[in-house]
Amino acid sequence: MTYPNIVFGKFLARPNRFVAEVELDGQPTTVHVKNTGRCRELLVPGATVWLTRSDNPDRKTAYDLIGVQKGHRAINMDSQAPNHLFREWALAGHFVPGLTLLKGEQKHGDSRFDFYWEAGDRKGFVEVKGVTLEINGHAYFPDAPTERGIKHLRGLADCLTEGYEAAVCFVIQMADITGFSPNDLTHPAFGDTLREVQKAGVEILAMACDVAPGRVNITKPVEVVL
Repeated sequence: MTYPNIVFGKFLARPNRFVAEVELDGQPTTVHVKNTGRCRELLVPGATVWLTRSDNPDRKTAYDLIGVQKGHRAINMDSQAPNHLFREWALAGHFVPGLTLLKGEQKHGDSRFDFYWEAGDRKGFVEVKGVTLEINGHAYFPDAPTERGIKHLRGLADCLTEGYEAAVCFVIQMADITGFSPNDLTHPAFGDTLREVQKAGVEILAMACDVAPGRVNITKPVEVVL
C-alpha cells in the first residue's frame, strides 16, 4: 500500500480526535487525523509526523495525518490501512489456500464483519483490528476500552456454531515487534473475551508491517501471547 504526495511536519496539538495542529513550512496548519484512537503515546508535541495531501479541493483540511516517528520506529496511524493491507495479503494467497471470494463489510446476525471469504467448501468471517500501541517492542490492543471490539469477538464465536470459520487479525502498523497481547491494563474485559473466543475456536492472527512514510505492507506473523 502506497501513499502519494507525502510531506513532513511537526506535531503541535490535537484539539479533538479528528484534527491536529501541525507545523508545516514554519506555519501552524490544521490537518485531518486518520485515526480516532487516543494515540497519546504517539502524538506528543514535537514529534515528526507525515501527511498526504487530499485531492479534494473543497475539503476544509488539505492534509491527512497518516504516520508518526516514535524514536527509531516509524508507525502508520491510518485506521483505514489495516483492512486494505489484509485484503492485499489475503488476495496474494497468504491467508487461506484456494481463496475464491473475499467480500468486505459483510453483515451476519447482529454484527458487521470486515470480511467474508470462501475457498472451496470452506467459508468464514474475519474481523481486522489496527494496532498502534507498542511498549518495549511488544504490541498491544486496544489503546482505549472498546465495547464494539468485544461485540465483534462474540459475533465471531457465534459464527463458529453455524459452521463458518472465524478469525480476528491484528495488523500491527509497525515493524520490529516481538509479540502481541491484549491490553489487559486498559481493558481487561477485551482480553478475557479474546481468550474465551480462542478457546471456542476463533483463530487469532497478529501481523507486523514494514512501514515507511510513503508505504506500508504486511510482512510476517508475530507471536500471540494471551
